[in-house]
Amino acid sequence: MQSKYWKLILFFIILAAFSSGKPDPFAPNEDPLKSENLMDQSHWVDSVFEALTFEERLGQLFMVAAYSNKDQKHIDEISELVRNENLGGLIFFQGGPNRQARLTNYYQAQAKTPLFIAMDAEWGVGMRLDSIWNFPKAMTLGAIQNPKLIYEMGEEIAHQFKELGMHINFAPVVDVNSNPENPVIGFRAFGENKEMVTQRAVAYMKGLQDHGIIANAKHFPGHGDTETDSHHDLPVIKHAEKRIWDVDLYPYQRLFRENLMSVMVAHLDVPSLNQGTSIPTSLSKPVVTDLLKNRMNFQGLVFTDALNMRGVAIQNQPGVVDLKALLAGNDVLLYSQDVPKAKELIKAAVENGDITEAEIDRRVKKILKAKYWAGLNHYRPVDTYLLAERINTPKTQAIIEKLFAESITVASNKDNLLPFRNLDLKKFASLSIDDPGKTLQSQLNKYAPVDHFWISKASSESEHYQLMKKLEDYDVVIVGLMGVTNNPKRAFGIAPGDIQLIRNLSKRQKVVTILFGNAYAAKALEGIENVVLAYENTEWTQRLVPQVLFGGRPAKGILPVTVGGNFTHGVGGFLPSINRLTYGTPESVGLNSQKLNKIDAVAEKMIKIQAAPGANVLIVKDGKVVFERSYGYMDYQQSAPMTMETVFDLASVTKVLATTQAAMFLHSRGELDMDKTLGDYLPELKGTNKANLIIKDVLAHEAGLKAFIPHYAKTVSNGEWKPEYYRESAAPGFTRPVSNDMFAMDGLRDSIWTWTVKSDLLPKPKKYVYSDLTMYFMQAVVERIVNQPLDEFLAQNFYSPLGLKTLTFNPTRTIPLEQIAPTEDDVSFRKRQIRGYVHDPGAAMFGGVAGHAGLFGKANDLAVMMQLMLNKGRYGDQNLMKAETVSAFTKRQSNLSRRGWGWDKPEPEKGNGGSAGKLAPKSTFGHTGFTGTCVWADPENDLIYIFLSNRVYPDGNNTKLLSEGIRTEIHDLIYEALEK
Repeated sequence: MQSKYWKLILFFIILAAFSSGKPDPFAPNEDPLKSENLMDQSHWVDSVFEALTFEERLGQLFMVAAYSNKDQKHIDEISELVRNENLGGLIFFQGGPNRQARLTNYYQAQAKTPLFIAMDAEWGVGMRLDSIWNFPKAMTLGAIQNPKLIYEMGEEIAHQFKELGMHINFAPVVDVNSNPENPVIGFRAFGENKEMVTQRAVAYMKGLQDHGIIANAKHFPGHGDTETDSHHDLPVIKHAEKRIWDVDLYPYQRLFRENLMSVMVAHLDVPSLNQGTSIPTSLSKPVVTDLLKNRMNFQGLVFTDALNMRGVAIQNQPGVVDLKALLAGNDVLLYSQDVPKAKELIKAAVENGDITEAEIDRRVKKILKAKYWAGLNHYRPVDTYLLAERINTPKTQAIIEKLFAESITVASNKDNLLPFRNLDLKKFASLSIDDPGKTLQSQLNKYAPVDHFWISKASSESEHYQLMKKLEDYDVVIVGLMGVTNNPKRAFGIAPGDIQLIRNLSKRQKVVTILFGNAYAAKALEGIENVVLAYENTEWTQRLVPQVLFGGRPAKGILPVTVGGNFTHGVGGFLPSINRLTYGTPESVGLNSQKLNKIDAVAEKMIKIQAAPGANVLIVKDGKVVFERSYGYMDYQQSAPMTMETVFDLASVTKVLATTQAAMFLHSRGELDMDKTLGDYLPELKGTNKANLIIKDVLAHEAGLKAFIPHYAKTVSNGEWKPEYYRESAAPGFTRPVSNDMFAMDGLRDSIWTWTVKSDLLPKPKKYVYSDLTMYFMQAVVERIVNQPLDEFLAQNFYSPLGLKTLTFNPTRTIPLEQIAPTEDDVSFRKRQIRGYVHDPGAAMFGGVAGHAGLFGKANDLAVMMQLMLNKGRYGDQNLMKAETVSAFTKRQSNLSRRGWGWDKPEPEKGNGGSAGKLAPKSTFGHTGFTGTCVWADPENDLIYIFLSNRVYPDGNNTKLLSEGIRTEIHDLIYEALEK
């Protein structure tokens, strides 16, 4: 019977709690409807409270500033306050994650009551701590149209706080920034529109609180329309109360309905809310108690803004300001500078009847309930093992990438210049102002040849004149306007002369200006035709903006504030992509970074066993390059490191990214019939044993052609060059370079062709034999149809329109030698180290342009070509071949081998991957190269794998790369990293 009555009483207690009209924001976060949680909370709060003296209870009202980058004196001072004053909490500022974690554990171990640990981390803990990545700032987030992404950010910041043993984040800023001259809020606000600010603030708050971190909305009642920084003086807001309710208090009303747990009261002078007086709002009972707690019915924790700020400290001594803040109705006194004095004054106020002990006890219990909600009833020390790595996770990177990408705003785009099209018809330059913009330059070069220039901020007129002379031959100049500050009093750091330079350039050529900084600085760009807003100057924005300019990513951002006549709130919207490659993190496309990192060990093994001196690995998933790493050096002497800009001799990859591409192009246009013979296209073959070879058999390596012919052997005798074929310097009749200081007679290509045509066929023609001769003949077929050399045709129709600067034959004509990886020390033929000339002797004798070898390139350019294949012949604004042609050439064409037409494929037998990894699906297609290269594309998983090395350096007989299965092992690791 007693049990029944007890349950009935408990039911009414719970009912009262939920029907009072004042929901308890600190109901236990496990499940507010479980009565045992309410009982547990009540029991913990009461037990802690009863164990404290009144003096110790007072300590719970204070939160002081702590640093992890200060000396032992500071640590001792905080430790003494924790022990002697029973502080309620600490707000950490600058330092490092491991140092802060160790100090947190140290201070918590000395605390009688578990400490609240807080941080002012509006854009994540990187705002305060070194070694941690920053999330975008609020105005950047304001440009994002999808609030779900901001929720994800809040969730990830909550993860950071949990790892560091923290409980309260003084975020989000919910000020409606209606004043562009605001010196303290500005970029810290989501924008000027109250609905937009509210929507994003709710998303951020829920991201934090849904994952166990108390959010704190600030700066109540609204700091958005000030021209004074409250850190230095007391700002005055002259708006009428009705306007404040309509604009500044609007976000708070919504946040309160969504169960916001804490609020920070600003130091402002708002006469309309203060009965005409000039009391700082943080010290004002009409604002804190009457407005916030009573009229707005806020039941969560009320924090002061920092009590050391001159907005309140200029007229109130430490201790005195704490008392005034408490009497105004604040629950937590933030950044108190003299806790012992403040305590004495509060006790005197109790004795004088200015505040009751019961009221103080009520606030202390509210603080303890919040501590229970935050999990301090089960306090555990911070685990410092790999702490920075646990905070800087791959997921963190993926979220940051997504946020910055979604914020980029195309504010003006005259004549739809963006995204750039017809790359082969434009000559590009980039100009960085103030910051050299190395990441920006590097990213631009992934899309097109771009020449780069840099000047310091506010350079002289003569420097500007010289620069304009250098830029006059370019069609498009991409200007990165950097060095932007957040100070409206100093024009946001924008130099008028730099803006005039941009205007002058715009008069004679196309200019795209990217503002890497505060959106309000765009006022200086009024009237400039093509403006992109990146909001911040970071590695992320410098990497992402080029992706928008060239159509890899769409631009979705909107301007969250009004800057001027042309740049008003809402400008921007949606600029579509044109499906060029993008660049980002593995997790953003469902790949596991930690598993991909295993590639490093394979590459290190390769270098250690001298299978190759170095290599580049590039991975594309869903059209996004998510892994680009260079390993080792160009040679074993470590004269220069491999970089992603290193250009490699691609060897037989030439077959598929040059000759086969041309064949597919012609097939798509009906100019190449796979059922016709070589003789149909090359009449000079009539009467030879090659005339009746069918094209499709030739491309499938089933036409009976020999594997290769060592043509160079006919041009040497006793290990020496025959003088009728070569000279050490160019001379009349000897102008075809075969290597450095080695020139062949002009007619050598004709001789090789004749020798190839006269070669015997295999005794059993209908048999698979991988043959270089295949591509000698296909090159001849292509060149006959198009009436143009193969290299010129490919450059004109493929490489230049796709923006591929390094994909070329005879690279020393256009690429610095130091950028090209060396290959073999050719002791048998050329008698020298080969670098910048094709490794294959036959291709070298053929003039460096051969159907089977001779193509050079860097990994990114190969990725573009392979993405063209996965896109079924389309890339960017180019439509180069029909989808059915791509499908036909890349599928298995015969029961005699695994091959397609030109393309290699995995072995059809289960468990045997052939040249590809064992885990690659059978739909995969690609090719390998003798020099230590491979390209593979998987249409089922929209996956590309590029591996480039110079394994033939210095000895082409080194087969360790193949025998150790380096390339295939890496290929399989990629599949293991796929998150199914």
